[in-house]
Amino acid sequence: MKIGALELVVIFMVALIVIGPDKLPEYARKLGIALNEFRKVSSEMTKDIRETVVEPLEEAQRPLKEALEPLEQLDKDIQGDIKTVENDFKNIGKAKKEKIETEEKDA
Repeated sequence: MKIGALELVVIFMVALIVIGPDKLPEYARKLGIALNEFRKVSSEMTKDIRETVVEPLEEAQRPLKEALEPLEQLDKDIQGDIKTVENDFKNIGKAKKEKIETEEKDA
């Protein structure tokens, strides 16, 4: 959710009325410090989660992916062989017909 310029003006006006013009800079400074601390904590948590969860999972997946590569290549080879056999079965009678037609034209 993004806050537009109009929303910021309304928030500023409400804060100015509720807090008062003399304490507003002090509270704005505290809010800035709090947001900065929140950003630090969230980035540290993200880093910790990445180091403790994501990276070990990626390391655990690596050998499995390497083990699957030959199987995937074998699957591709088998699929190619199946297509070749299907095409051969489709063309069984065609080659003989073409040969007969060629012989009839030559005669």
